[in-house]
Amino acid sequence: MGKPILCLDFDGVIHSYGSGWKGADVIPDAPVDGAMGFLVGALDHFDVQIFSSRSHQAGGREAMRTYLLEHLTAHMVASSAESNEHTCRVAANAVLEMIGFPTVKPPAMVSIDDRALTFTGEWPAIETLKAFKPWNKR
Repeated sequence: MGKPILCLDFDGVIHSYGSGWKGADVIPDAPVDGAMGFLVGALDHFDVQIFSSRSHQAGGREAMRTYLLEHLTAHMVASSAESNEHTCRVAANAVLEMIGFPTVKPPAMVSIDDRALTFTGEWPAIETLKAFKPWNKR
């Protein structure tokens, strides 16, 4: 049996999403602090799957891959004593190959999403739902 699936949302979780939606293949903002290090560490314990509203749109999955390659490379350059960009890009590519980009939501053990509530067995008040704000809008 393989590793349990960790499903990560992209916008507001990995991509800081400060500019808002610009299209499935446009990802203008920096990563959320710590996102690249988290991804690398999570792969030791989980089958990481990134599922986003971009996932089923033309150019969306490729744009997320390109974004991650760029920012994983930068993360590895910054955290490596060697700081050889080519070597870090090869390592970032290897990390990227371990991450899945499904077009449908996977059966995850756990999901991280900036626009979700944990269901506790009690239904939230409609007013609570209407007042919801993601972490970066509070």
